[in-house]
Amino acid sequence: MTDNQRHIAIIGAGFAGLSAAWDLAKAGQRVSIFEASAEPGGLASGFKEPHWDWSVERFYHHWFQTDSHLLSLIEELGWSDQVLFPKPISVMYYKGKFYPFDSIPAALAYPGLGYGINKIRFGLVGLYLRLTNNWRTLEKTTTDAWMRKYAGNKVYESMWQPMMIGKFGENWHDKVNMAWMWARLHSRTTRLGTFRGGFQVFANKFAAKIEEAGVTIHYNTRVSSLKRQENGQIVVSFVNGASESFDQALVTLSPGMMAKMAPDLPPEYLAGLLNLKSMGAVVMTVSIKHPLSPEGYYWYNIPKQAGYPFLSLVEHTNFLKPEYFGGEHILYIGDYLETDHPNFNKSDDELADEFLPHLVKINPDFNRDWVNKIWVSKTAYAQPIPLPNHSANIPAIKTPIPGLFFASMSQVYPWDRGTNFAVEIGRRAAKMMLLEKHAGGV
Repeated sequence: MTDNQRHIAIIGAGFAGLSAAWDLAKAGQRVSIFEASAEPGGLASGFKEPHWDWSVERFYHHWFQTDSHLLSLIEELGWSDQVLFPKPISVMYYKGKFYPFDSIPAALAYPGLGYGINKIRFGLVGLYLRLTNNWRTLEKTTTDAWMRKYAGNKVYESMWQPMMIGKFGENWHDKVNMAWMWARLHSRTTRLGTFRGGFQVFANKFAAKIEEAGVTIHYNTRVSSLKRQENGQIVVSFVNGASESFDQALVTLSPGMMAKMAPDLPPEYLAGLLNLKSMGAVVMTVSIKHPLSPEGYYWYNIPKQAGYPFLSLVEHTNFLKPEYFGGEHILYIGDYLETDHPNFNKSDDELADEFLPHLVKINPDFNRDWVNKIWVSKTAYAQPIPLPNHSANIPAIKTPIPGLFFASMSQVYPWDRGTNFAVEIGRRAAKMMLLEKHAGGV
């Protein structure tokens, strides 16, 4: 190792960790990634049946055409020809029926908005949020208060309140700041993208590319703690009792995991980590023998008051061809939940008994004989909850401990979590690490 080369540990092989490793390796650093699971990808990882050509994500993912950080990275890697942008149909619920809602004409035709002034207010609010960049003013108030004032109660309660309740639950939906909603409406597109073969294929290819650049990736390796020694080294300890010293370390896990791994952080920084709020997620993936949606709909936005025990129903094979999955039809049934919700403790069979009967509301011909197989994925850290003035609460990427850095989806604010901003924050962390003085000189 040369005098200017550092040995850097990255905890987590999700998109943030992989992106940071890529830039650090290109800058001549020696990098080791430690990943608790058996594959790269983090929350965007997937699984694949032997007879499938493509993988399926454990927690449904897609890209937007405005995901510039991710798409620029793919272009840099030379894989832009492997990005696909189909145009599936998303629908909104209204009085027992679903209506397309993925274009301006469709929005104008949606009966849930009523007629006249409500549609005008909806359009003007949407246009303003697309054009303005002044999110810091918007974060001072809640989505609930701002939308009621400017869009009106009818528009808000028909359009956005059901989504807020679905994503943040009864306890938090009216407390989320308006900058969060701005970020969603400001930059997202109706055209959705993926990588040929699935997100896991991209993660595997990216990990292999990084290893070719000299990075070492240790899978099935769980980190227990990180401590800075008097000589400036960061000691990474593992649950198997082993430990290793590094010049720098980057943690790309949840704020709670960071606090647990680095208890020597100053009390103020630790409190900032532990005070961050987030929702968990429970997602059931179902393979069925026949298509569910008679109309070929992809994404069903379902308000909780409609009586469904889940937030979203996504027919993945109305986005990608069933032929990619051995002719099977793939559904996602998902919900954001607080981590003490009973669904986190239910078995797969119990969740199937609760969820699947509701599919007859989509297709009356559906029955349990259609089901080939189900998979359930759960995570306690899926959706950060940004309260008013949240920018003052974002933990710094460079922690108060020299050599120790933290990059998570809780820090991409005002943008929402996703692989695009995981790439951005990973690369931003790498730049900061390269600018820090060598550990031996700190």
